[in-house]
Parts: sequence; structure tokens; C-alpha cells
Amino acid sequence: MTRTGEPDLEALRALSLVAAERSMSAASAHLGVSQQAVSLRIRGLENDLGARLLVRSARGSQLTPAGEVVVGWAARLLASADEFSDAVATLRTDRRRTIRIAASLTIAEHLLPEWIAGWRIRTGDDGPMVQLTAENSSAVIESVRAGSADLGFIETPFLPDDLGSVVVAHDTVDVVAQPGHRWARSGSVSARELAATSLVLREQGSGTRRALEDALLAADCPVTAEPAAVLSTTLGVRSAIMAGAAPGALSSLAVADDIRAGRLVRVEVGCFRMERPLAAVWSGTAPQPGARDFLDVVARRPRR
Repeated sequence: MTRTGEPDLEALRALSLVAAERSMSAASAHLGVSQQAVSLRIRGLENDLGARLLVRSARGSQLTPAGEVVVGWAARLLASADEFSDAVATLRTDRRRTIRIAASLTIAEHLLPEWIAGWRIRTGDDGPMVQLTAENSSAVIESVRAGSADLGFIETPFLPDDLGSVVVAHDTVDVVAQPGHRWARSGSVSARELAATSLVLREQGSGTRRALEDALLAADCPVTAEPAAVLSTTLGVRSAIMAGAAPGALSSLAVADDIRAGRLVRVEVGCFRMERPLAAVWSGTAPQPGARDFLDVVARRPRR
């Protein structure tokens, strides 16, 4: 037994192997240690248990009755230990074979499919698998900090200073309205009126919402109106705007097809443009090897 009262697995394994092989030398060869080391392990186990477990003779090594009992008890324990070791090895392999990416909804929906396709073309079927989680930018940052994501992609204009980061693309936030809305007919709205109007918005923590609020604050027109609706998905915001609930603000990537098809109309806001960086973030001084290789593929794509 160890000092903490737990079984000495190495000693039990040595005893079980000697019993199976009936040879100290065969057991030592299997374990990759000297016969003396095997003997010392078994002797220590005998001292801990206060019983003779093995009889050594010119004909080999045989278990005593107490040794037979102990080996029987040890069989299930050693099998469980082996199962645990195999599971840990599998976990480590899976971690090496999987790149855990967390991304804001805009990036997850409109940019990552192309990036992942480029990654698969580069690495082939034998490359690490990309495991993607889509959430808002604040949640992405927390996932990277907590270690549950190897790499994060965010759209907030302010990058966290406790994480490594690099800008991988740029995006604009567009104010859009249903074609019949008066803003759509005029084609523009003042920053002050925008700040005082109830809009369909994403939830707090969304990079899109923060970009809108920060741009209006910088224009000395902080938001004063309560939202007309707060939705947690880009699709939900688009659908509500198209249904006529109220105008809203979304990434230009998210509304480009709707604007081309005439389902939504882009509304100019005063004389400012809501542009923001799209960035990759990671914990530590550099991304993990697989994440670093994925980021290299992203960096080679044309920036939008």
C-alpha cells in the first residue's frame, strides 16, 4: 500500500506478472525493469500487507495462498487502471486530432464554411477535424479564456488584452429596413434619429450590437430608445426586419443577399461608416499547433 492507503498498482502488476509467468525474469522483461526492481516491489507489498505472497525456489516463483487471494483482488483493479489509461490516451489523441473553434454567429455563418473548406483542401482527410461552436463574441472570448476553445473568432471592435489576437478580415454593420419603411424610401437617417428609434437588435454581448452602440456613442448620439425586439440569432433579426417589426442593424455579410434580392434596403446613417475588425483570438503566447495551421490558412484568404 502507498502512504495514502491506496494500492500500489506497480507492485500488484509485478506480482500478477510473476504469478502468470512463474518467473521473476520474465516479469521483469515484460515490465522493462530489472529483476531486483520487481523483487523490491513485491517485497514492499508484502511488508505493507504483512503477509508472504510469493515463494521463490529453483523451480521458479509460486504464489502463497495469501498471494493467490491478493492476485485475485488485483485483477479487477488492474483492468480498471488499464481501461483508464486507454481512455486518457484516446482523449489526448482526440485533442490532437480536433481543433476546437468558437466563432461569432456572423463569422460562423458567412466566413468559416469557406475557411474550413480551404483547410480540408490543404490537409486532406487525414487532417485534424474542426469542431465549431457558434455563439456571440463575448461568449467566444470566455470560451477561449476557459480553455474550452483552441481558437476564437470575434467581431467586437475592442480586442481583449489578455488574449493573443490578429485581425483576419473587416466587416461593416449596416442599418437595414423593410422596403416599405420610410427610411428605405429616403435612403438615409440621421445618427440622432437612429439612436432614438426602437430597433430590432441582437442580444447584449453581440459584436454587431456593440459596434452599432459604440459608433453612435462616438458620434455623440448614445442610444436612448429601448429595442423593438432582441433576438439571439442573425436569422431571427433578419426575419423580424423583413416582417416589418422595425429597422435593425446587421453585418453587411449577413444582409448582402437580401439587399441584392430587394428583401431589405440598406439605409445610410449620417456621414459615418460602422466598420469593425474581425479577429482571431487565442490563449497564451501563440495558438496551439493545429489552431496555428488553421489560422495560417485563414490568413492566406483574401481579406474582405
